[in-house]
Amino acid sequence: MSIIDTLAAKLAEDTLKAMDELGDDRLYIRVGDILAASSQSLEEAYLTEVRVRLSERLARQFLIKTVKDARAGKSAPKTE
Repeated sequence: MSIIDTLAAKLAEDTLKAMDELGDDRLYIRVGDILAASSQSLEEAYLTEVRVRLSERLARQFLIKTVKDARAGKSAPKTE
């Protein structure tokens, strides 16, 4: 893992924690803007890390709800 990937992963993790604490779901964009002013490479790696983590969160929430609903006898939501 390169230093850029390591820094981007840690910053993404810290940003998501701050977003949760502050209730600010767009904080990562402002952090990305700061990075863009000084390092496009770090900005791109950071935004990828954030998007991957946010996508995983959404998928996990969907999975948990689907299993919970199935166990409760509800029909699973359909996706296409």
